[in-house]
Amino acid sequence: MSEASLYPRYAEPRLTEALADSPVVLIHGPRQCGKTTLARVVGERMGCLYVSFDDDVARDAALADPAGFVADLPERTILDEVQRVPELFAALKMAVDHKRVAGRFLLTGSANVLLVPKLADSLAGRMEILRLHPLAQCELARHAPAFLDNLFRGGFKIRRSERLGPQLAERIVAGGYPAALARPSERRRATWYRDYLEALVQRDVRDLARISALDALPRLLSLAAAQTARLVNITEMAAPFQLSRPTIRDYVTLLERVFLLETLPPWHSNRLSRLVKTPKLHLGDSGLACALLGADAASLAADRPLFGQLLETFVFQELRRQASWRDEPIGFFHFRDKDGAEVDIVLERGARELVGVEVKASATVTVADFRGMRKLREAAGKRFAAGVVLYDGEITASFGDRFFAVPLRTLWETR
Repeated sequence: MSEASLYPRYAEPRLTEALADSPVVLIHGPRQCGKTTLARVVGERMGCLYVSFDDDVARDAALADPAGFVADLPERTILDEVQRVPELFAALKMAVDHKRVAGRFLLTGSANVLLVPKLADSLAGRMEILRLHPLAQCELARHAPAFLDNLFRGGFKIRRSERLGPQLAERIVAGGYPAALARPSERRRATWYRDYLEALVQRDVRDLARISALDALPRLLSLAAAQTARLVNITEMAAPFQLSRPTIRDYVTLLERVFLLETLPPWHSNRLSRLVKTPKLHLGDSGLACALLGADAASLAADRPLFGQLLETFVFQELRRQASWRDEPIGFFHFRDKDGAEVDIVLERGARELVGVEVKASATVTVADFRGMRKLREAAGKRFAAGVVLYDGEITASFGDRFFAVPLRTLWETR
């Protein structure tokens, strides 16, 4: 049994539903997050043939004759790591148009095809895309959480929880990659993360772009890890390199394509003109960020500024993971005005509801911690559903109209 199959993947019902009415379904996300395991678990129930393009023979055959390769496939097929053969997308389109059958092709990809317009457009109207992340904390705990439902309802009741304490830094450092979590110690997990990055840069990034300075990418990632949860500053990121700002920007986009980095756009409103419009930068996984920075749980807990940054990224990624398997789409943003009032994470559900999440590493919350939330509520008007300060404390408590202090562990608890 693989590491990923030891845990429930709450995206599985959405995948099964998509295969019931879509000719092509793509699961995309970073390498080693569990895409292949999920595809095979679901696909084998349907009698799918499995083909991996990490296999040189399969890849070379597909490249030599994409149309012939697709024509020879059985009616239901899993095509793994399909980003390695982008020429296949046009052939898949032709096959689907010739014979439209639900669940015909289940694809996985370790690069974001949505950032490659020609690939995404070639299967428009024929392909449903599911994003799979590394394991969420609630998947590790093996139960579905209620946090997002409670958040949009503003339904947090007074209760007591146990503090996470040192366990919080341990969770941040461990991250969510199944193969890393299977390692017996922090040191062994850090080794896995370093090897993973090396392999990713040498294989997937090299496939996606012929760039002259591959050796700059690990250094750029380490720099990005130190800036996680901060506003994107390309000038500062370019400073250590003999590379131009446009080149560094291109490299950041490339690292976003393989899901190592994520930029969080600013939330804006016509009600407020003094809003900062710069996106925030987040590493794709807190464990990966810690490995890049050489931080273990003890050193992270001792470095409070870095701990605060990585905790914010950890919470952001947990919320992104939980949102990814929900029926209704949830948009993610940050909020900051030019007076310094900010909310770390803003979640928007359609045009109807908006909530704010502020992340605090300490064990106490005061009225002052809701300063940015009050500005957000003012800007959002009737759409504002709730504002939460997540902290490493014990009490869930109300701070007035739709404002709550909530212990961090509530993120992945059932109630």
